[in-house]
Amino acid sequence: MKLQHALLAAVSIGAVLAPNAQAAEKKHAKPHHHHTAPAAKSSESVVLKSEVEELKAQVTALREEIKAQRETVATTQTAVAQTQVQVTQTQQQVGSLSQSVAETPKLAKAAADTEVASAIEKEHAKGYIDFKGIRITPGGFLELAGVYRQHYQGNDIASSFSVPFPNAHNYYVGEGRFTARQSRLSFLAQGKPSEHTTLSMYGEFDFQGAAQTANSNESNSYNPRIRVLYGQVDWDRGDSGIHFLAGQSWSLATLQGKGLTPRSEVIPLVIDAQYVPGFAWTRNPGVRLTADFADHHLWIGASVESPATLFGGTVPSTVTSSITGGSGYNSANSLTLNSVPDFIEKVAYQGDIAGHALHIEGMAIERTATARVNGQYNVNKGSAGFGGGVTLQAVPKVFDLQFSYLGGKGIGRYGSTQLPDVTFDADGSIHAIKETIMLGGAVLHPTSMLDVYGYAGEEFESALPLSGSYGIGNLAANDSGCFTEGGTCGGNTRAIRQITAGLWQKIYSGSFGRAQVGLQYDYTQRELFVSNNSNGVPRVNQNMGLISFRYYPF
Repeated sequence: MKLQHALLAAVSIGAVLAPNAQAAEKKHAKPHHHHTAPAAKSSESVVLKSEVEELKAQVTALREEIKAQRETVATTQTAVAQTQVQVTQTQQQVGSLSQSVAETPKLAKAAADTEVASAIEKEHAKGYIDFKGIRITPGGFLELAGVYRQHYQGNDIASSFSVPFPNAHNYYVGEGRFTARQSRLSFLAQGKPSEHTTLSMYGEFDFQGAAQTANSNESNSYNPRIRVLYGQVDWDRGDSGIHFLAGQSWSLATLQGKGLTPRSEVIPLVIDAQYVPGFAWTRNPGVRLTADFADHHLWIGASVESPATLFGGTVPSTVTSSITGGSGYNSANSLTLNSVPDFIEKVAYQGDIAGHALHIEGMAIERTATARVNGQYNVNKGSAGFGGGVTLQAVPKVFDLQFSYLGGKGIGRYGSTQLPDVTFDADGSIHAIKETIMLGGAVLHPTSMLDVYGYAGEEFESALPLSGSYGIGNLAANDSGCFTEGGTCGGNTRAIRQITAGLWQKIYSGSFGRAQVGLQYDYTQRELFVSNNSNGVPRVNQNMGLISFRYYPF
């Protein structure tokens, strides 16, 4: 409409100016003979000017109005643009808010999961359970192990090391099996009735028991057994202490790694549950008293442990050396006649050499073997052994070394190969056999997740030929068929030695315990005493490989 007004104004101006133009043309035309009065012409000019000025004012006003309208349109367009930006921002905020609302349950769940995980990690890091003021620490592992032997021995995860000679039919058959029987459960319960007194109870259990009904045909229903189960009282006097233990524990003869404290035994890292030839040990009921001095650097101890005797060679018909197991024992196993316990004394030093932890120990063992002769009198034979060991952190946290030795008479029971302690003469007299048990080992820790080990051990006895065919290492033994299937091989074992190496690789270690896989290879050699008809020293070898998958949840 404003544009229409502007056009009408322009037309009006044109109408006004047209007469003026005509008048001008008339002015320059040839004059007529009539004349207009001067006053009338002046009046018309004034009116015309007034109208022109009025029209100019209207045009100016219209231009101003158009300009204002343009500015208003520009302002409106700017406002619209700003509004669109605000709408876009609002939409983005609404979208973000919607996403936040949608993610709120997820965030809440994630926060809850994090809190639960943190609580679990804290509980795992604590590593124990509080029960009525008693601290209970669970332990143990689940294991599936695989065993392969070059020559069949009929052993589960614990090898006998008595490698068959070629005269035995099973020598020509390999042996392979899986087993979960070394899986273990343990616990440690501790209480402090006073500031300087600690009461402890510790137990370990596995499934390597083999009652009369146990078999590997279908159910594989082997029974649990006690490994160790004992109680302990510790009196701490600051820089010294006194410790009393009662129950079934690792023998005091076992190499220790820290003072003479239980649960610090230096056990070979092998998978084989019978460990390594040359490793001196028993797990035995008994009582033990130890004390430490000089800020826990010097230790002394003594134990009284349940006895048993391993007899070798021929037992005279007039001698009763064992009886069938009675109440509480398996009737398929015999019990040797023992009335005097084993006595063990040990002294140890725990120190540090330029940052290298060092443990040195020395020990003595006294034993007594008993038999009944002719149903008339008892015979007893005392024997003793001496030994020691050392462990050293050659490179702290990286490389460890160990060596142990036990020598003497009547000490075969303490070796992993279970060579005999004593033998009989024809008159029923008991003779202790001289034996040496020694083991060296090294463990490398290349990373916190990997352990690599190697051991070399040997147990050997000296010949003790007695009258006729009695004793051990008798030259009259018939070894003529040791290397012929079905032949005669009646000689006594002189030595068993082994070299073994393996590793443990952790595949997980964290708040939920530890999972690891182990590999082991060993080469075992069994040697007999030389006899008159044994064409040289009879020896036989065994190659064996083991694998283990273990999970330690605690």
